[in-house]
Amino acid sequence: MKRVPDFVLRLLLVVAVLIVWEGAVRLFSIPAFILPAPSSIALALWRGIESTLYLDHIRITVVETLLGFVFGSILALVLGTMIALSRRAEYFLYPFIVMFQSMPKVALAPLIIVWFGLGLTSKVAQAAVTAFFPLMVNTIAGLRSADEDRVALMQSLDASNMQILTMLRLPSALPFIMAGFEIAMVLSLIGAIVAEFVGAQKGLGVLIMSMTFTMDVAGQFSVLLILSLLGLLLNGIIVEIRKRLLFWDPAQKTAAGNAQKGT
Repeated sequence: MKRVPDFVLRLLLVVAVLIVWEGAVRLFSIPAFILPAPSSIALALWRGIESTLYLDHIRITVVETLLGFVFGSILALVLGTMIALSRRAEYFLYPFIVMFQSMPKVALAPLIIVWFGLGLTSKVAQAAVTAFFPLMVNTIAGLRSADEDRVALMQSLDASNMQILTMLRLPSALPFIMAGFEIAMVLSLIGAIVAEFVGAQKGLGVLIMSMTFTMDVAGQFSVLLILSLLGLLLNGIIVEIRKRLLFWDPAQKTAAGNAQKGT
């Protein structure tokens, strides 16, 4: 007999968790305002989809997330490259960056709202700030992971710093940078939601807050489910780009081989 594919086992695990959850809520008569049953969450989700309640809020949150990811990534790549290639830049910049990262991003959200207002700009700024540091650290680590013997060899062949960067350091750094992109994408979504909690007119975070005031816990869970699926989708896009871009990476080949064995 062929082994059951891993994705089937994963699906069965999800179904089992939902059945246990539904049974526990009904068995112990847990109030809906404390923990709604999966059936109630599914009903709330269906009503929101049927009434197109979620569409505009999802669009706003996705735009904020993607713009924040783009701007945060650009800043992280630029500063990460400067610090990785220049000890002098690291000496002056890195302490400020670490101090900035030590600040809780949730605490910065009210200030960002004051500076940029309740519109799109403040949400993009919060998402960019949240996503910035992990990608910058991965960029620095990746660019410094190049074999120094190969760097010395290229220097002996009179290669310029730009040639060393593009032909040696950047290819070595790509696995680190793509891993940083995966983290940054998810953190951008979290940053956008945090900013919407503090002050916004539309977005999934605003929808959660409005449902909190009306004690619509099932609706809150349905929005959390949408956020989880949205994060999974955005992360999956980065993972797919990584697979296509790093087809030469031995670690990527090993992961692909394990996935094929699992199926």
